[in-house]
Amino acid sequence: MARRCVICDKGTAFGNNRSHAENKTRRNWKPNLQKARIVFNGSHRRAYVCTRCLKSGKVERAL
Repeated sequence: MARRCVICDKGTAFGNNRSHAENKTRRNWKPNLQKARIVFNGSHRRAYVCTRCLKSGKVERAL
């Protein structure tokens, strides 16, 4: 599964952990994706949508 929101295309972000001793280790931040039934291009489908899109109303849920 590609960890991408189908609405806003939000994906995994990469960066560094930084300790008090200034040690650097790579880490990633994964988006909060939920599987939802949505109306997408006029048809109902199951898709992974981030919670920000669900909360803001950018996506219409299918009943």
